Amino acid sequence: MERGVGGNEIEVDRDDEEAANEILRDRFRLCAISIAEAEAKKNGMEISQPIMACVSDLAFKYTEQLAKDLELFAQHAGRKSVNMEDVILTAHRNSQLAAALRSFWNELKAKEPPLERKRRRNAKKDADPLYVPDQ
Repeated sequence: MERGVGGNEIEVDRDDEEAANEILRDRFRLCAISIAEAEAKKNGMEISQPIMACVSDLAFKYTEQLAKDLELFAQHAGRKSVNMEDVILTAHRNSQLAAALRSFWNELKAKEPPLERKRRRNAKKDADPLYVPDQ
């Protein structure tokens, strides 16, 4: 959809993407504010609305950067999807968070049934029964 009548299809796609991003950002901020209010109430504190807005905005920006880092780590490893090792790597500057993530990952691995490893076969030998290696 690179060109439509007057190039409008590109603009519509970008507008839809921007609208979806705005909705996501607003929902994230509302959740962050809700969590901050709950924690403040639990600890007998009050947080002003401007501070709540600032905290939610910072949390969103941090999460955006985290997502970009995760994508880059996966790409660097030659993968198209993010795995737990990438998540732990992004937390390397926060030793407590990294330790908590490692602990969580180890708990998850302990709950999983062990996987059987299959032996790999040489693809050329399987594809051609008369395969003779070059000499």
